[in-house]
Amino acid sequence: MANILVVDDELGIRDLLSEILNDEGHSVDLAENATQARVARASNTYDLVLLDIWMPDTDGVTLLKEWATAGQLSMPVIMMSGHATIETAVEATRIGALSFLEKPITMQKLLKAVEQGLARSTDKNAAEAAAAPSAGAAPSASASVTAQSAEDNMPSSHQGFDLDRPLREARDGFEKAYFEFHLAREGGSMTRVAEKTGLERTHLYRKLRQLGVDLGRNRRG
Repeated sequence: MANILVVDDELGIRDLLSEILNDEGHSVDLAENATQARVARASNTYDLVLLDIWMPDTDGVTLLKEWATAGQLSMPVIMMSGHATIETAVEATRIGALSFLEKPITMQKLLKAVEQGLARSTDKNAAEAAAAPSAGAAPSASASVTAQSAEDNMPSSHQGFDLDRPLREARDGFEKAYFEFHLAREGGSMTRVAEKTGLERTHLYRKLRQLGVDLGRNRRG
């Protein structure tokens, strides 16, 4: 769904954020310091950056200032820290950071901040597109074909099942088709599928693993 860069010198934090964001269908790149973050930023376009403040080589606020000065702050940046003062958070916001997450970061706070950041990125891209000369033009034939292809690949909401088999197998077949349908419709977002199906996210994740559902199949690029 989005390209996200996570910059943090702690391996555990990087792995945790990567796992959560990958489960949401996002493409995630990792950097353990400012040097790697600079290389990643120069080589790729990101919809959002999660940036740790305290790092061994260059701190996150200094890196944020570098990007702002160089005109590279084209994406929302969310700062992270477990020890930052209010003054540091205010300084980062003044430079251009969208928001601040205090460690330890809960899944709920992370997903909410990411959602807000991506919404800001989407609004900015929409405004830029509206200002372009081609604004208002009819969708191209290739775009229409792509949209139709995506719709054609959606599982049908009405499926037939082989009922001439043991109850457990029939039930598992139905549940697998049910969850695959909702995962495809929600672009692989575990959060939205959990809300739609009324299941707690952790229970949903275990259920999908049990049924053998491919969690990466329906993620949007």
